[in-house]
Amino acid sequence: MNQNTCASFRWLLCSALGLSVGLLLGLPSWATERASSATLLLTNKLITMTGTVTEKATPGAVLVRDGKIAWVGSPDQAEGLPNHDTTRVVDYGDQAILPGFIDAHGHLSFSAVSTTVANVASPPVGPVGTMADLQATLRAYIAEQDIPAGEWVVGMGYDDSLIAENRHPNRDDLDAVSHEHPILLVHVSGHLVATNSRGLARGGINAESANPAGGVIRRRAGSNEPNGVLEETATYPLRRFMTAANKNPLQSVTTALEQYASYGITTAQDGAAGADVMALLRAAAAQGMLVMDVIAYPVGMLSPRAVISANTFGRYDKRLKTGGVKLMLDGSPQGKTAYLSQPYHVPPNGQTKDYAGYPIVNQLQADALVKAYVDAEVPILAHANGDAAAEMLIDAVDAARPKHDHRTVMIHAQTVREDQLTRMKSLRMIPSYFSAHTFYWGDWHRDSVLGEERGRRISPTASTQQRGMVFTVHNDAPIVPPDMVRLLWATTNRITRSAQVLGPEQRISIRDALRAMTLYAAYQQFEEDIKGTIEVGKQADLVVLSQDPLAMDPADLLDLEVVATYAHGQQIFGNN
Repeated sequence: MNQNTCASFRWLLCSALGLSVGLLLGLPSWATERASSATLLLTNKLITMTGTVTEKATPGAVLVRDGKIAWVGSPDQAEGLPNHDTTRVVDYGDQAILPGFIDAHGHLSFSAVSTTVANVASPPVGPVGTMADLQATLRAYIAEQDIPAGEWVVGMGYDDSLIAENRHPNRDDLDAVSHEHPILLVHVSGHLVATNSRGLARGGINAESANPAGGVIRRRAGSNEPNGVLEETATYPLRRFMTAANKNPLQSVTTALEQYASYGITTAQDGAAGADVMALLRAAAAQGMLVMDVIAYPVGMLSPRAVISANTFGRYDKRLKTGGVKLMLDGSPQGKTAYLSQPYHVPPNGQTKDYAGYPIVNQLQADALVKAYVDAEVPILAHANGDAAAEMLIDAVDAARPKHDHRTVMIHAQTVREDQLTRMKSLRMIPSYFSAHTFYWGDWHRDSVLGEERGRRISPTASTQQRGMVFTVHNDAPIVPPDMVRLLWATTNRITRSAQVLGPEQRISIRDALRAMTLYAAYQQFEEDIKGTIEVGKQADLVVLSQDPLAMDPADLLDLEVVATYAHGQQIFGNN
C-alpha cells in the first residue's frame, strides 16, 4: 500500500491532543463514581429481550448488586428478598426498563471533537439552510470564540443535499467569511471537506497537486485550480488541523459521553481509532472518566503486524476495550464517493454519466488486509457503503476462509444486494446498517444518489431479517446525533424528510429493531454473554423509557423519551 493510501486512514486520528492531568475538575458527580456493594431495586414494566417475537412488557423488578443483575422477578416477589428493607427502591411505574442501548457503530472521539467546533449542519441538527446561513454561522462563531487571525476555524456537518443551493461551499464562499483565518468544514458524511484559499495554502494544495490514490481534489471549471472541495484521501493534508480548536480533549470526551447517556446508550464505540485517539481514551479510562464501556477499533489499514502487536484485543481495562480493527473500503453515498456497481443516478458536478464512485483500496489490498486479521483471529469492522465495495469485502472474507467465529461486520452496508446478503449469511458476516439514512437522506438517495429502485432498498433490514441473519443498526455519531429513539423510529418507519415512506417492504417490527440495538449489538462485539438482555449475571446496563415501545404505533415512537440510563448499575442519566 502506498504512503498516500496509508495516510488516508488517519482522518479520525490526527489531533493535537495535549493530554494533561487535573481535568476532572468541573465534571458531573456521577462521572467519577464506581459500582458499589449497595443494592438497587428498579420496578416497572420490563422488556428483557430474552423472549420470542411475541414478548410483551410485563410488570417486573430488577435487583442490581455490584454492577450486575442479581435477580429478576415480579414486584410482589421482590418484597420477600433478603435485606429488602435496606435496599434502595426506584419505582418507574408504567415506564419501561430495557437492556441499555449499544452503539453498534460510531466515533466517540469524533463526537467529542464535534462538541468543540462550529455546528454548520442543517435542521434538525443545526441552523444552516442556505449558503448565507452557513457564512453567517461561521462569522458569529469566529466572533463568539474570539478566534485570532491566523488560527483555524473548524466546523462540522455541512450538507450540500440540504443547503438550498444544493452544492458544497467552495473556497470563494469561505473566503467571503474570512481571508485572515484558514477555514476547514467537514461534510456531514465525514468523507469530504471544504476549505478557503488560506486553508488550501496551509495544506500545500494547489494547481500542481495531483489527485492522491483514493481521493479527488475538485477543480474550478476549465482549470486545475482547486475549488476548495476535497474528497476522501485528498482531505488528509487538512484533517490534521481538525482538532486545532479542541483545547481540552479529555473534557470533550466527558461531554460526548454525557450526550450518549442522555440517549440511553450504555456501551459506546470508537470505530476508527488511531494511536492518538487510543492514548486519549486510555487517559480518560485511567482517570475514571469513562462512565460506560467504550469499545475501540484501531484503524487497521497500515501494517497489520504493527497494529496487532500494538494492541491487546478483547479485554476491558477500566471500561476500555480494544474490540478489533476498522478497515475502509470506500466512501459516502450521500457525498457520492461510495463505490457502486452501477452509476450514480445524478453524477456529481464534473463527472460523466458512467461515474460510479471509487474504492479506497484495490481488491488485492483488501484481500491481504482481511486475511492478515482473519489469520490472527482479530475481529474486523469494514466500512463498505456501495455494493461494489460490499463485493470486495465479501470476496476478501471468502478468500480468507476463516475457520473461527469471526463475525466480520460490514459497516453501513447501505446498498448491499439480495445476492450479496445470501453470500454474507453463508460466510457468517454481519451487516450493520446506517438505517438513520432513511430519514436524513432518504429523499436525496431516491432523487439524486441512487434513483427509485435502488434508493428504496437502502439499509435492507427486512431482507436480512427474512434470512434469519444477525444484523445491527447504528447512527454513526457524530454523522447524525446518537439518538437511539430516532434510530428506532427510522428503522421501523423508513419515513423521509418529505414524509414519504422509502421502501415500505424493508420496514421491520419495533421488537426486531430493538433486538438489533441490544442483543444483536452485543453479539456483534462478542459480548452477548454479558450484555444485551436483562438476565441474572449480566452487567446492569439498563435504559428506562417513558412508555412501553412494544405497545406503541411505530409512527408515534418519536414521542418516547429516555427517562434514565444505568451503566454497571450506576445511574449516568436521569434525576432519580
